[in-house]
Amino acid sequence: MRNITPKRVCPVCGSTEFIYDPKRGEIVCAKCGYVIEENIVDEGPEWRAFEPGQREKRARTGAPMTLMIHDKGLSTDIDWRDKDIHGNQITGMYRTKLRRLRMWQRRMRINDAAERNLAFALSELDRMAAQMRLPRRVKEVAASLYRKAVMKKLIRGRSIEGMVSAALYAACRMEGIPRTLDEIAAVSKVTKKEIGRSYRFMARGLNLNLRPTSPIEYVDRFGDALRLSSRTKKRAKEILNEAIKKGITSGKGPTGLAAAALYIAALLEGEKRTQREVAEVAHVTEVTVRNRYKELVDRLKINVPM
Repeated sequence: MRNITPKRVCPVCGSTEFIYDPKRGEIVCAKCGYVIEENIVDEGPEWRAFEPGQREKRARTGAPMTLMIHDKGLSTDIDWRDKDIHGNQITGMYRTKLRRLRMWQRRMRINDAAERNLAFALSELDRMAAQMRLPRRVKEVAASLYRKAVMKKLIRGRSIEGMVSAALYAACRMEGIPRTLDEIAAVSKVTKKEIGRSYRFMARGLNLNLRPTSPIEYVDRFGDALRLSSRTKKRAKEILNEAIKKGITSGKGPTGLAAAALYIAALLEGEKRTQREVAEVAHVTEVTVRNRYKELVDRLKINVPM
């Protein structure tokens, strides 16, 4: 039995706490015992597994569908190991047949130029995301954006690498873990200028109305890179929140503001870092850090110990 919290209220006592009983197929009020719902169909498997091996043998479905594979992972995949179902090595004539089947399977999965384009683009996307250590959800969103761009014929006449980089940049912003164009360009095969141009073209073509990136979203990542404490990162966020309220951040780069706020917070909390260290982590110049630092200190009237 497990506690659940659906959006409903008990008609008897008004409680919002319920218990789901999978054996009886009932939802019961945790306070008065009133049966809210009964005869619930269990959509889970009818079997149980007590170890990973049993789960693999008893499962009758394959891997979930994913946008990261050009055919969404729905086609048959012949394993690269030359072994039978019992784990014994396949030799002789059967081994040759299996290799021939594997070769034809690869050819059948990619029928035309469009699928070949998509397969290459998604493999490039996976490589870049892996190098940047981005979570799976970002890769899925980026793959979805690229597929939409292909359907709207936005890829024609543009480099695959540029559009893939643009999709990854947009996905990072959409998922609330933004990366700068410099960081994307560092793992891409195209320049920062090309990525920016491709992103603007994709945003117009797909009607992506993305909000401006907040400098607060960069604080945790930059702070971790500088090995600052959670107290210092919290102080930097407070400084930025105050700056946003007073309109100081308008029209200024978020990475420079985040770097300056961390520099100020580190001084206030006794974890001093140099402007060069902060600038290198944020991929901005020392001049930018210095200018944003002066603006924040003067406008917010912060007394920074030197």
